Amino acid sequence: MNREGIIQELKFKAVRSSGAGGQHVNKVSSKVELTFDLENSMALTDIEKNRLLRKLSTKISKENILIMQCEETRSQHKNKELVIKKFLDTLEASLTVPKRRRKTKPSRSAIEKRLKSKKKAALKKVNRSKPKLD
Repeated sequence: MNREGIIQELKFKAVRSSGAGGQHVNKVSSKVELTFDLENSMALTDIEKNRLLRKLSTKISKENILIMQCEETRSQHKNKELVIKKFLDTLEASLTVPKRRRKTKPSRSAIEKRLKSKKKAALKKVNRSKPKLD
């Protein structure tokens, strides 16, 4: 993954933030909206693009554009930094290939320990019952 190349392909748009905030919020566009065209990106390989399309399918629009936004702080610059960090973290998390699970057999001692605990629990339950009067 080419971080610098991806950052150069990002497009930003400043939008008015939602929610309460008084007079100032009506004048300032502090919310930052990041868009990234996944299909036409030159910084990603085809394999990476396919993996991202699969993993981030809920966050991608029909035109294969990834849209993220941030309105955590009052500062537009801080929001821009935060949304870039969030975007890169999301990309890295979706591009990591999970390690294949190797099947293992439980050890003999683990099997014996499990069976002993089962026997103990069974005896405990048997001892709870009323004694037979023969």
